[in-house]
Amino acid sequence: MRRIGHIASWMVLAALCPTGALAQTQEDADGDADIIVYGRNLPQIGTALSASQGVVGYRDFEDRPLARVGEMVENVPGVIATQHSGTGKANQYFLRGFNLDHGSDFAGFVDGAPVNMRTHGHGRGYLDLNFLIPELVERIDYRKGPYFADVGDFSAAGTVQFKTLDRLARPLVEVTAGSYGYYRALAAGSSEVGGGDLLLAIDGTRSNGPWDLNEDLKKVNGLLKYSRGAADQGWNIGFTGYHATWNATDQVPERAISDGLISRWGIIDPALGGRTTRLGLTGNAVLGATKISAYATYYDFLLTSNFTYFLNDPVHGDEFQQRDRRGVFGGSVRHGLDAHLGAMPIAVTLGAEGRWDHIGKVGLYSSVAGVTRATVREDKVDEYSGAAFVDATAALTDRLRLSLGLRGDVYGYDVAARSLPVNSGKGSDAMLSPKAALAWRATDSLEFYANYGESFHSNDVRGAAIQIDPVTGEAVDRVPVLVKARGQEIGARIERPNFTASINAFHLSLGSELVFVGDGGSTEPNDATRRYGVEATIFWQPVRWLALDAAGALTHTRFHDVDPGQDHIPNAVSEVVSAGAMLDLGRGISGSLRLRHFGSAPLIEDDSVRSRPTTLVNMGAYYSLKRMKVGLDILNLFNARDADISYYYASRLPGEPAEGVEDRHIHPVEPRQFRVSLRYQL
Repeated sequence: MRRIGHIASWMVLAALCPTGALAQTQEDADGDADIIVYGRNLPQIGTALSASQGVVGYRDFEDRPLARVGEMVENVPGVIATQHSGTGKANQYFLRGFNLDHGSDFAGFVDGAPVNMRTHGHGRGYLDLNFLIPELVERIDYRKGPYFADVGDFSAAGTVQFKTLDRLARPLVEVTAGSYGYYRALAAGSSEVGGGDLLLAIDGTRSNGPWDLNEDLKKVNGLLKYSRGAADQGWNIGFTGYHATWNATDQVPERAISDGLISRWGIIDPALGGRTTRLGLTGNAVLGATKISAYATYYDFLLTSNFTYFLNDPVHGDEFQQRDRRGVFGGSVRHGLDAHLGAMPIAVTLGAEGRWDHIGKVGLYSSVAGVTRATVREDKVDEYSGAAFVDATAALTDRLRLSLGLRGDVYGYDVAARSLPVNSGKGSDAMLSPKAALAWRATDSLEFYANYGESFHSNDVRGAAIQIDPVTGEAVDRVPVLVKARGQEIGARIERPNFTASINAFHLSLGSELVFVGDGGSTEPNDATRRYGVEATIFWQPVRWLALDAAGALTHTRFHDVDPGQDHIPNAVSEVVSAGAMLDLGRGISGSLRLRHFGSAPLIEDDSVRSRPTTLVNMGAYYSLKRMKVGLDILNLFNARDADISYYYASRLPGEPAEGVEDRHIHPVEPRQFRVSLRYQL
């Protein structure tokens, strides 16, 4: 009877909690698994406004082997996270036919605080998730497309929100050792303090990687969080700390490998790498129908890179450094209320938010052997924004819902160009973004959706103030601060016991992709783009001990209104497939198998050079006994020799022609490696 009561109560709670907070294993007093609840199996019909939104709970990714923390975003169907430099650098993301670089058009949040960096030294939207501790992520909520009024900047392709745990059932200690000098240690625990829960965790990683030059990654993360109250009447305050240093290989020319100049794991410039320090403070409160969030972040970043070697400067070389030091401050408030239009119930959400990036230094410098040689551009920037939004969802019938939203954003900036004062300037920009969604619940297990929305991304405001190219000295055109995106989508979702599936077709257009190029210190115009495609996801738990999932996406991407034969978007991946199996065989035995594939992509506009497809398989096997868990992760199980990223451009090695050699430049996937972990819950 006690077991039946557990199951019944969990079924009720799961139905009432679509956030994924329950997506983990419930245990009885003896530590035996009672029932497994996967976040992807929690109901979305009746609450979701699109077919491409969803939730992933801790149980969904608890046993998922990760090569890097940034791969947590691959829990979002259709998202790929790769790396073209050192582990400490933000990942490279791909979604819906976008090469999102390090985060442009893909908005990320952790405990309500935005992670993307505006006007960043390495590129707008820089999304570095390395400060996350995967074991302390409670759930991941994701939404694709520009259809939601509560998110603005960088949200055109999608939005991902991570929520960390408020408490742990038991303190834990975990150690991991693996191939190529990989070592990691985690200690975390919580206790009741002052009527609330205090959570403390510290996480450290050392790794050399497979590279001929040791990566020498040194990373430490910390989390301190205090929570009090209930879900509908409570608050929390959290502090995160992160510091990392690393060496980097960057991408290397294929000719250097094929000619025997370097090995597949070799490097051209041994002085590359970086360091990042991030300290974050977040606060969240729920007061009935009102939610309040606030955050403050200190950030310090240095990156040394060299992509072209001796092409531009045959004497000193083309090595350069990028720096960024800032404070980010902001918050949001939203309030929900119930209204009626005649007999029609309407749920209304009103919200406002503000953000200030106080960038004390953002700069680009030439360097030799990792030592700064000269300043290309250095600026002090203040960038601030405010937004207000309203969203109203009306129940037209008991099965038909209409949601209408409107968001208004205002941006301002003040650029003080220290190296070239003529590039200083102040200005502002504003944008209205309407949203609309229609959801029809055809049956209790089938719902259809139609969506329209507008959103935007912000450009680097140094490009909005610029007058003179700091490299060439020539006059250049300024760029707009905000660039509009428009999207449409139709889709459907099926939910049956232990089975969910969704399919959607989408269209997305960007009026312009003008950006400030951090690698050159100038602006570079890109043309308007159009993308359309289809996505599908499936989750099936045929038996208690087995859960299967798969996702696929096909996208057609092109520049708009360009010369014939020049409309392909470099690095726009059109084919993405992921699939996995999770097993819980009882008696403490569990495992997982994950496949990730992304297809060939054009590397130049005429599509005459393309990247090669990449397919990786990871496997994990785990054994739990009472409070102890032993794990074995095998990354790149079949030892694929594919590329994590490919580019095509000219570079010059010693002895090559002055104009350089155009070539593919690749960052190879890491070879097969093993990691063994031991976790003990106190």
